Amino acid sequence: MNAPAADPELGRALPAYAHLQERARAARSPRELWFTIANETWQLLPYSQAYLWQTDGGAARLRTVAGLAQLAEDSPLTVWLRRLGRWLDRTVGDDPVFLARDDVPADLGEGWDEWMGALLFVQPVLAPDGQRLGVVGFVIEGAPSEAIQTVLLRTFSAYGHAWSALAPRRRARSRLRGWPGWVAAALLVAAMFIPVRLSVLAPAEIIGLDARVIAAPMDGVVESFAVEPNQAVEAGQLLFSLDATTLVNRREVAARQLQVARADALAAAQKAFSSDASRAELAALNGKVAEREAELVYLEQLLARIQVHAPAPGVIVFGDVNDWIGKPVATGERVALLADPGDAGVLVWLPVADAINLDPGAEVRLFLQVAPLTPIDATLSQTSYQAVTSPEGISAYRLRARFAPDDPQVAALARIGLKGTAKIYGRSAPLAYYLFRRPLAALREWTGF
Repeated sequence: MNAPAADPELGRALPAYAHLQERARAARSPRELWFTIANETWQLLPYSQAYLWQTDGGAARLRTVAGLAQLAEDSPLTVWLRRLGRWLDRTVGDDPVFLARDDVPADLGEGWDEWMGALLFVQPVLAPDGQRLGVVGFVIEGAPSEAIQTVLLRTFSAYGHAWSALAPRRRARSRLRGWPGWVAAALLVAAMFIPVRLSVLAPAEIIGLDARVIAAPMDGVVESFAVEPNQAVEAGQLLFSLDATTLVNRREVAARQLQVARADALAAAQKAFSSDASRAELAALNGKVAEREAELVYLEQLLARIQVHAPAPGVIVFGDVNDWIGKPVATGERVALLADPGDAGVLVWLPVADAINLDPGAEVRLFLQVAPLTPIDATLSQTSYQAVTSPEGISAYRLRARFAPDDPQVAALARIGLKGTAKIYGRSAPLAYYLFRRPLAALREWTGF
């Protein structure tokens, strides 16, 4: 295929060859290069139509048809060209060939008669390392001269170099496809047995682990609060007061009733010296006096309890003051918590759907919303065996964790009431279990198996 240097046809082809090389180097994407190959190679090789298939992805894909800006996906020509491209990818080697009607299978012959000419000049596009990137078919009336074929080989060498440079990642992936399938499968199966540590994320909050409950001492209505939420208090400091109006009125009535009962008992005692009836009535009147005295003492004790004081120093934790003012409360109803800042911990609400096996002492890392880049380490100390409804309204397990002692980050960041996200670490498990645990659980829930 080597042509003499003095061949006049070769001299006329050299300017076109130089122009096509410049166009290939100037292409900024594979599609731009494909357009140049299918539409501008005509300057070197006159043809009636050109088709380009990409073959470096494992299957021949029709990319460009000369003269068409966009391919019709379902046209008869496009469907037939796809079949022809797959056959060419399997049949044609790395050298250019000329194909006629008799060279193609019978199932492609009908389409050949309708859309092809006398010859189809098939030119593979090879990368510098010899990998085939694509195949180009030119519909021509006769074979070109050896000089033109020589220039075409050099032109397509430039095309292959430009195509390879524009798609380096695709080439790397295609090389991987050259690996034996069983090697890739074995590596994938082996990777599924790599042990990884299970972990789960759940909403969390900093609380006082041994916080005391401040409850309503009796039935009543909250009248006022003497402290603000999350305020530090001392032992004996007034926290809140209940409305005393009803108790004061009852005490006044009981005091008057006691005076009347004492007067009646005194009158009966004076008459008892001369009247047997008064002497018999005196015991009942004295009992009534004792009853009134007991009632008055009870009301005095209730009045002493309408003011609730802190039993110990700490931080008082409750909601908004306005949520409690004027609210009726029952005896024993929780109004606030008294927490010790030095005994802070983490309360975690672990959703039932995300639960994993956890052991006491498991590692916990808390990412506070106020400092998401500074995690605080803790250790799981308590887990619940029964799911309850979390503040978000979902079924969850309640977990508690203790901060590491003498951790400077705890003193700097851990403030009771702060919220964040806790990452809880469980046991190690194979990677396959880690990846497919949730899908398998959802499949079993959906199918019942």
